[in-house]
Amino acid sequence: MIDDRAFWLLTAGLGIGTYLIRFSFLGLLGGRTLPQWLLMHLKYVGAAVFPAMITPLVLWPEATGGQIDPARLIAAAAAFVVGMRFSVLGAIFTGMGSLYLLQALGL
Repeated sequence: MIDDRAFWLLTAGLGIGTYLIRFSFLGLLGGRTLPQWLLMHLKYVGAAVFPAMITPLVLWPEATGGQIDPARLIAAAAAFVVGMRFSVLGAIFTGMGSLYLLQALGL
């Protein structure tokens, strides 16, 4: 376990770090018009971050001890197909629903 002093120093350091990251965009650039090339690149940040957050949860889920789970792969594939065809919200609900259904069926 971490001692109390180290915990609070780490917490304060992380708080200051996240404040500075947010301030760099909101405080320094908040009132300015950003160049068109930067706006074009920022448009793709969400599309890059979302798969990077989801992929480890599908391929190496902690719930199964890091073993590949067929139910998660099928649910991810269903969510991908619905997301490409319809919408992000549809993909989220399809992925959740199919994962819960497949786990209830024992797959």
